[in-house]
Amino acid sequence: QVQLVESGGGLVQAGGSMKLSCAASGRTFNMAWLRQAPGKEREFVAAISYRGNYTYYGDSVKGRFTISRDNVKNTAYLQMNSLKPEDTAVYSCAATQTIRDVRLAPRFYDFWGQGTQVTVSS
Repeated sequence: QVQLVESGGGLVQAGGSMKLSCAASGRTFNMAWLRQAPGKEREFVAAISYRGNYTYYGDSVKGRFTISRDNVKNTAYLQMNSLKPEDTAVYSCAATQTIRDVRLAPRFYDFWGQGTQVTVSS
């Protein structure tokens, strides 16, 4: 069983930037970031293939967020720029234990982290 641990969350002003990290305890294939705001459904943010050559983004973050990974460190990252108050949520990472399409629905991911809070003040 692979453990995922997110870090890098906190409080930032609107228009600012923040970088999240997701460290895996072992090898993973697809990795993704999702978020959930209070009273809202979980929302897909971004996904990346094992080699990093394919990425996929949710419409609300395209052009502002960038997902990347370092397979030597078994870590995925989410660089968030031009943050908005509506980006406030708990951000969680997820991973698969086999190679899958980057557009994979969140419910099919095999491993999940506990999440890290991101708060964007106006």
